[in-house]
Amino acid sequence: MIDIKVPTVGESISEVTLLKWTKREGSYIERDEVIAELESEKATFEVNAEKAGVLKQLAKEGDTILIGSVLAQIDETAEKPSVEVNQQPATSNQQPATSNQQPATSNQQPATDIKATPVASAIIIDKKVDASSITPSGFGGKILKNDVLDALNNPGKKTFAGAELFTRNVRVEKMSNLRKTISRRLVEAKNTTAMLTTFNEVDMTAIMATRKLYKDKFKESHGVNLGFMSFFAKASAIALSEWPAVNAYIDGDSLQYHDYADISIAVSTPRGLTVPVIRNVESLSMAQIEKAVILLAAKARDSKLTAEDLQGGTFTITNGGVFGSLMSTPIINVPQSAILGMHKIQDRVMVIDGKIEVRPMMYVALSYDHRVIDGRESVSFLVRVKELLEKPELLLIGKDPVKTLLEL
Repeated sequence: MIDIKVPTVGESISEVTLLKWTKREGSYIERDEVIAELESEKATFEVNAEKAGVLKQLAKEGDTILIGSVLAQIDETAEKPSVEVNQQPATSNQQPATSNQQPATSNQQPATDIKATPVASAIIIDKKVDASSITPSGFGGKILKNDVLDALNNPGKKTFAGAELFTRNVRVEKMSNLRKTISRRLVEAKNTTAMLTTFNEVDMTAIMATRKLYKDKFKESHGVNLGFMSFFAKASAIALSEWPAVNAYIDGDSLQYHDYADISIAVSTPRGLTVPVIRNVESLSMAQIEKAVILLAAKARDSKLTAEDLQGGTFTITNGGVFGSLMSTPIINVPQSAILGMHKIQDRVMVIDGKIEVRPMMYVALSYDHRVIDGRESVSFLVRVKELLEKPELLLIGKDPVKTLLEL
């Protein structure tokens, strides 16, 4: 038997939670196949089989396991079965390739991503029921016949998933290690920093025009879309170089300044908020930043962020605008001293050179630790970010090209 132990994932981490087994008990596993997903207080990660053989599970999903403990065993002497028994059935909840096409007849599935039994689907089509208004009670979120009938008999009344009308049920779930860490760090930030927030607004006209003009060429040249994050990250890196206190830490009785911009990007995942780091943003091109954002977001979504991806970071950017937030007060990501909040772009009436115009505006917020950053520095930093975003050409060298030409 080969012991599969919980690996070390960080100096301060002593235990992890078993999120799920990706292979069944007694199934034959090939070498390096993923057998389980674990969650530490910082990230989720996968455990691979060190040898090929039959899997013996020694823990249950949801268990808390100490670092170094035996998670599973693999019998490497077992013979490989002639027919693979641990594969998922080919028909398990997989949508057909044509599931997004319009139905040719009334007997086909409705053109929707919502899963339903054949009888439920027929009623949905016949009665023209909005499938998104139905609360599914079947396994895997499948809509059953009774779910559709309940929706028809109780129009305008939407229950919680799997619950009945007028339920008083309370569900208790164990808090995950990641959620515990988020909770602890947020309280720590509120209790240990002198946090203040300053606000401003950015006219996004120039950036949106730049993206519209160059988005196709950018995608063709670099293989990624030109998003907003690269503009904000690059503007922040320039402003951080000019206002170093915003990029500093408190380290005991000293201030630790950083001559580089390692910018943490807040990413929301089903298990909570994570903040992977893009390193040396000041040295990256716009395309390199966009590629880094896509890579980290994909790793976060697939629970493949490593401890290294999350360590460090001198400044954080969070984008509540993707959820529709118009304005918010972001909380500092300790031990950092500041965090920039982006928000929803919304057309507003503005007075430009004495004329009333409609402009795409975004509120921005900078929360900062007043122990490290003075008011003048925080306001000046945010004003500089605003200037760089409203004139994207300044991102090239950090200065006005015409003034540079004239040596002004």
